[in-house]
Amino acid sequence: MLMSQINYYTEEGLKKLKDELYELTHVQRPSISNQIAEARDKGDLSENAEYDAAKEAQGILEMRIAKLESVIANARLIDDTLIDNSKAYILSKVLIRNQTNNMEIEYTLVAENEADIKLRKISVDSPIGKGLLGKKVGEIAEIQTPGGIMHFEVISISR
Repeated sequence: MLMSQINYYTEEGLKKLKDELYELTHVQRPSISNQIAEARDKGDLSENAEYDAAKEAQGILEMRIAKLESVIANARLIDDTLIDNSKAYILSKVLIRNQTNNMEIEYTLVAENEADIKLRKISVDSPIGKGLLGKKVGEIAEIQTPGGIMHFEVISISR
């Protein structure tokens, strides 16, 4: 039996998963069932492409629903009130300064499944995320990138 991995989520991230599961089970599943019923009503199923397509879509949907149910069952909420701001941890907002060009940028460190670079949420499993974990204000993070080692100074840590 495959062991399910426990993943940590913010309240917002877990709500997104639950909303998606609701959409799949209460909107898409009935819709596909209707498509199958309509295709079945058209007669000979052996030559019915609509029926085959609807059954295939149903199989994919059911796999996605099962996966989401498993993820949600193994999800754990992160209590951000317990986060220590003396070091960079998951859910920390970390302001860093590139030592080469003095550019500053703020990232929020999140679990892999909530990473979104457009929102400046980076995974603690990414090279920058790993490099920042455990760092204190004033410390320099040496981060291996495809272009070589970069040095980032931790300017501030907040929630």
